[in-house]
Amino acid sequence: MKIQSILLGMALAVSLLSCSPKDADLEKEISEKLNTPGVHVTVHEGVATITGTCDDEIFKKNIERSVKSVQGVKSVVNNCQIPVPNVEPAAATVVINSDADLDKSVSKIVDSYDGVSATVVGGVITLSGEIKRDKLQPLIQSIQELKPKKVDNKLTIK
Repeated sequence: MKIQSILLGMALAVSLLSCSPKDADLEKEISEKLNTPGVHVTVHEGVATITGTCDDEIFKKNIERSVKSVQGVKSVVNNCQIPVPNVEPAAATVVINSDADLDKSVSKIVDSYDGVSATVVGGVITLSGEIKRDKLQPLIQSIQELKPKKVDNKLTIK
């Protein structure tokens, strides 16, 4: 009696296994259903793996849903890639004041420092003369805030 039950159970298991769709048949059915260039599906032991390139997340989920709907597919691994758009970062805006504007602004700043003179040529501010050490830092900061191309410091510290 026990042997008959065991044999009957084994026969049932073999018949169930032989009735389940073969991986190759599943792949063929999925390929016919999808008919999507750039996307490929392989099946191994009922597990479907999607590879390739999908246009966007919605497209990727729709492909996965379609594969899951095929009878005989146990689970789906979706390795479909979504390409990253080629977007160049915006260039940082650099503001360089004209020489006339710079010259006026520099003159206003330099006038408050005795013994200091400045010239502006091509966006480059050249500082010359003498200055006390404690006044150098505030002067340079004020000049840098004008956003020149360059500051050429030829000051003598007394």
